[in-house]
Amino acid sequence: MESVITMQEIAKKIEKAGGRLYLVGGALRDKLLHIEKEDEDYCVTGLSLEKFQALFPDSKIQGKDFPVFILNQKEIALARKERKIGKGHKAFSFLTDETITIEQDLARRDITINSMAQDVLTKKVIDPFGGQNDLKRRIIRKTTDAFSEDPLRVYRVARFAATLGFSVEQDTLKMMENLKEELNSLSKERVFVEFKKALASQKPSIFFEVLKKANILNVHFEEIANLIGQIQPEKYHPEGDSYKHTLIVVDHSSEVTKDLAIRFSCLVHDLGKGVTKKEMLPHHYRT
Repeated sequence: MESVITMQEIAKKIEKAGGRLYLVGGALRDKLLHIEKEDEDYCVTGLSLEKFQALFPDSKIQGKDFPVFILNQKEIALARKERKIGKGHKAFSFLTDETITIEQDLARRDITINSMAQDVLTKKVIDPFGGQNDLKRRIIRKTTDAFSEDPLRVYRVARFAATLGFSVEQDTLKMMENLKEELNSLSKERVFVEFKKALASQKPSIFFEVLKKANILNVHFEEIANLIGQIQPEKYHPEGDSYKHTLIVVDHSSEVTKDLAIRFSCLVHDLGKGVTKKEMLPHHYRT
C-alpha cells in the first residue's frame, strides 16, 4: 500500500537528490485566480526517470507517450521538450532528461496562463511568458509559435475563453485560423470533450464566438455556423439573426440549469433555420 506523504516532503527528497518540484499548468493558474480545483499537476527538473523511481519506489507510472508518475494521488511528470513529427494532435516525439529546465518545459505549453510554475519549496512563481499579466488583463495568448503544432489547442483556447470569461488575443486568433485545415485530423471524441466543457461554462456562447472570430466555426460546428445571417421576423426577434438568438438562448439556459442535456437542447433548438431558403426569409416555415 502506498504511504501518503506531503508534497513538501516529496519536494525535499527531490531537492536532496539534485532536483526541483514545481506546481504547474492549470493548477497554478486556478490558484492565482482563487478558483478551487482538486487536480494538481507537478513537474520535476534535474532528475532522470531512473532516479525518480529509485527515490519513490511506491510511485506508479502511466502514459504511453511520456512517463507520468502517480504519487500521493497527484500526477508528477518529468520536465520535457517535444518535437512535431507529423500531422494531428498526437504526432509528437518527447525528450526527457536531467538537463531540461523548467523554462524549457513551460515553453512547450499552449497559452501563457498555463505556462507558469511555482516552486513547491520556495513558493517562487516562474513566469517567463507573462502569464500573470495576462491573467490580470483577462486575455488568452499563445505561449510561443509552437502553438501551431497542435490543432487541439484551437478548441482548448475557445473552451478556456468560455470557462474563464477571457478574450483571445488577435495574433492567437490568426494562428487558430491558420490551423483550419488540420482541424479535421482531430478525432470527434476529442473535439467533443472541449465542447462539453464549454457547454458546462457560465457563458457557452463565448466558445462559438471565439471560433467565429477565428473563421473556423464551420469546421466541426457547421450547423451553428449556418445560422449566421439567417434573419427572423424582427417583431419577434429584435435581437438579430438565428445565430445571435441561439447564443442568447443557450446562455440563458446556463443561468437556470447545470443539466447539459437541457443546455444542448437549447443550443440546437433552431438548427432548422440554418437551411431555410433565402426566398423564404425572414420566415422559417416548416424548419
